[in-house]
Amino acid sequence: MLHKNLWAPWRMAYMQQLSAELQQQEPIKTDKPVCFLCQAAQAQQEQVKDSLVIHQTAKAVVLLNRYPYTNGHVLIAPHQHVGSLGDLDADCRGEIMELTELCERLLRQAMNCQGVNVGMNLGRCAGAGVPGHLHVHVLPRWEGDTNFMQTVGGVRVLPQALEASYDHLVKVMSKLK
Repeated sequence: MLHKNLWAPWRMAYMQQLSAELQQQEPIKTDKPVCFLCQAAQAQQEQVKDSLVIHQTAKAVVLLNRYPYTNGHVLIAPHQHVGSLGDLDADCRGEIMELTELCERLLRQAMNCQGVNVGMNLGRCAGAGVPGHLHVHVLPRWEGDTNFMQTVGGVRVLPQALEASYDHLVKVMSKLK
């Protein structure tokens, strides 16, 4: 069988950041957190777009995934940097579920999708890219969204630029709140 390579050089920055986080032995002695979810949760008004923050509540943040599986792939993360649901209080867990429902409505309206995938990967062996900071993935899905590129080439084509997805989701979110 012929081995196929899919080149995704844009993922290297993410992998290097994750590797740096894993190698740190002591807490970071800086005002700027290394975890991109913590950065998003603490984003000041002028940093919101760069952090891809779509919505913020007292206990959690909603942001567009910088490395999406499909256009409109959003993440919901608590402000607390914890890796397990049991580390959150019941109010925060409830708020995350409410935000998950809000994101379902957002994606259905903004992306005109026919379905929504919701999931969490808790722990590295479960596939968590950021095992220390739990987060919920919410992804839009469409009937027939598997095309020849995915079927034949094993490659997913994202038809919209990340910035355009962000701007559209922020606009629709402002109407849903």
